[in-house]
Amino acid sequence: MSSQTVDDRSKVCPVVESFEQIGSQWRLVVLHDLKDGEKRFNELKRSTGASSRTLSRVLDDLQEMGFVARRTEEDAPIATYYNLTAKGLSLCPVFEEIEEWADEWLE
Repeated sequence: MSSQTVDDRSKVCPVVESFEQIGSQWRLVVLHDLKDGEKRFNELKRSTGASSRTLSRVLDDLQEMGFVARRTEEDAPIATYYNLTAKGLSLCPVFEEIEEWADEWLE
């Protein structure tokens, strides 16, 4: 499939464009995990099962897109916290709807 076809579809269907932003497996896992509140990097690593490299890349991407905010505390040891921004929090009802759909239709 050519990239032109994908581009045409995203203009016609906002769902396609949405999934292009949040649709990777790791982005969805991290966004869903952060819906329960702020977490440190290592907490996210444990709860998602992502490698440090993958998690770092995904968090950078989500931060750049405005879904996740990063907060650093300079106390020893330095701690970095991640949480959902208003844009990220706006996805929580979407996740709930998808979970309800999955409960009903996926085995």
